[in-house]
Amino acid sequence: MDFAFGPVATEWQQRVGGFMDERVFPAEPVYAAQRAALIAEGRAHDLPPVVEELKAEARARGLWNLFLPAVSGLSNLEYAPLAELSGWSPWLAPEAMNCSAPDTGNMEVLHLFGTREQKERWLAPLLDGAIRSCFAMTEPDVASSDATNIATSIVRDGDEYVVDGRKWWITGAADPRCRVAIVMGKTNVDAPVHQQQSMVLVPLDAPGVEIVRALPVFGYHDQEGHCEVRFSSVRVPVSNLVGEEGGGFAIAQARLGPGRIHHCMRAIGMAERAVRLICERAVSRVAFGRPLAAQGVVREWIAEARMEIEQARLLVLKTAWLIDTVGARSAATEIAAIKVVVPRMACRILDRAIQVHGGGGVSDDFPLAQMYAGARTLRIADGPDEVHLRTVGRRELRKYAPTA
Repeated sequence: MDFAFGPVATEWQQRVGGFMDERVFPAEPVYAAQRAALIAEGRAHDLPPVVEELKAEARARGLWNLFLPAVSGLSNLEYAPLAELSGWSPWLAPEAMNCSAPDTGNMEVLHLFGTREQKERWLAPLLDGAIRSCFAMTEPDVASSDATNIATSIVRDGDEYVVDGRKWWITGAADPRCRVAIVMGKTNVDAPVHQQQSMVLVPLDAPGVEIVRALPVFGYHDQEGHCEVRFSSVRVPVSNLVGEEGGGFAIAQARLGPGRIHHCMRAIGMAERAVRLICERAVSRVAFGRPLAAQGVVREWIAEARMEIEQARLLVLKTAWLIDTVGARSAATEIAAIKVVVPRMACRILDRAIQVHGGGGVSDDFPLAQMYAGARTLRIADGPDEVHLRTVGRRELRKYAPTA
């Protein structure tokens, strides 16, 4: 395994790092002020104007759609440090570079499985950053950690599919720019269990689509919204089927693999920012006559954070390298492993950072509380820890009992 970055990849890191320092970090207080003003006007899910300014700047700098190898020319290994840098400002940087979920996963699905018509209608404007999208898989009435439980029905009626069901935690659905959902449901309950599901493209302005509510995450309402959505006899043409009928489960696995590693890359960036905030606080804050940095427990926290980040980063880089060299299917164990290791690591470090900041750590004067909410959510999103631990455990046991 060779994780060394060549001159081209190093230049990309410098370019993204420069964009973060020169434009993104200075925009954070502007974003917060504009968001507060929009919320006061009753437009909580409208995009603060500064984000469009950042998008224009990112495009001008060539920092656009870096997540998609077929477009950017970057490997997953080369993209990893770029996604990590964006994780330092998770509310601004990923979208500014058109590399934010769930659009990235949806663009990958359409790139791999979309028809020419689907690509022209939906993929092109997504790649252009002109619209946003959402991915509707999770449901409130079933344990969605097992995707075969999905109960939403997608029934063919002549040249149309009729969609009925209830979804929730549908990220992005509250954003006025969100135009389309990739909806996963069952098209044939009599088929083998992993061939019952299909995916269809559903425009959000289709009759029967209802955005019921936007759900808070630990009390935070993110700009794009995480929504409960109801589909009541929604009709879409058969041409809106993504891939083949019965192929929804396989497509979901293809979609979630890269999405999981991107989340982990960004979470490492969040952890790195937390370490910086710990250190800055520790050298500037005095308690009991000494700087916090002189307290042994704080030094231990900093040391442990550095070691934990380095360990997690190496596992993520190995996983990215494996995806590049042998494919996501062959890297399934490592993808599952990092989805457990990295969010847990980020939560631990953010928790220590909050502790070092005292009352300020749980306020909105620092980004730590909201970052913690995001990192903690990652232990559930895209599959809870327990599902990934099950995957790693089963694959390890197969070395000794092939039928395990």
